Amino acid sequence: MKHRGLGSSLLSALVAGAALLSVQTAFAQNDDRPPPLNTASAVKPPATPAAQVGKLTLDNQVKWLRAAQQSGTLEKLSDAQLVALFQSLDPLALPRYFKEGPNGYPSYEFTMSRSERIRGVWPEQPDHMLVRVAHNPLRIYAKWLPDGAHAGQEIIYDESKRSDQTYGHLGGIMNVMPLWTSLTGALARSQSNHSVRDLGTEYVVQQYLSEGRKYTEAGLPRSTQIEVKTIDGVRVVAFTFETPVGQPEFYAKKETLGLDLRHPFFRSIESYDNDGRLFEQIVFENITPKTFDDSTFDPKNKDYQF
Repeated sequence: MKHRGLGSSLLSALVAGAALLSVQTAFAQNDDRPPPLNTASAVKPPATPAAQVGKLTLDNQVKWLRAAQQSGTLEKLSDAQLVALFQSLDPLALPRYFKEGPNGYPSYEFTMSRSERIRGVWPEQPDHMLVRVAHNPLRIYAKWLPDGAHAGQEIIYDESKRSDQTYGHLGGIMNVMPLWTSLTGALARSQSNHSVRDLGTEYVVQQYLSEGRKYTEAGLPRSTQIEVKTIDGVRVVAFTFETPVGQPEFYAKKETLGLDLRHPFFRSIESYDNDGRLFEQIVFENITPKTFDDSTFDPKNKDYQF
């Protein structure tokens, strides 16, 4: 199945500052980070067979998931085994797996495909973006690639310099006019329902955890459909959640999140409104941990077009 799309709206509106701080602290303190994509791991596979994991305590289920993910055991399971495994887990196992983190890297680069419905209109073509992210302080560079919408556009955000503004230029002939713009201003809202700070795998995880807390507080059942899909060549376990209440109490009436089998983050997101319309779609591609120097977030970088 080939998906191209993503809406950054899914990510920031529901992310609390405290939650973000806890994620960043985990980055700094947790040395048990997942290995880069397509890199073999020295973690020992768990001894308990997948069919027996549901009988373990909650703590041991979470430990099993971590070991299975890092050792490569999870991705070796068949589709049927994966569905049976996640159906057997304690409802708190997956949230705990994500909450204990890490669910991203201290600094990393990725490409992403994203679409979102703006003022009721679904885009004819998704954005295809290259994004570089570093934490503490949060710094982001993003470039819109030639095969997507807004091709040639670039932005840089550095919260240590101007926490409420980004520096960037539009694509096409307008790329000779870089300027500072508000994170929540008219220009930013013309392409997205929220700010550039929402880019990254961490925000999707925090969205998932935040929505889960809402289900608990409202005393509502969190109906779940589990299936295995292949999205942009990557096999994921797709969890579909649908609330009986819908918007505005919840972010979406229905959401489908695609869990990466090799790393503790979601690789794809689809969100639907109360009328069943898709209002955002995200696919993360080629996520790679990297170390950046200051030039990565400097408009004077000779590789950029500011």
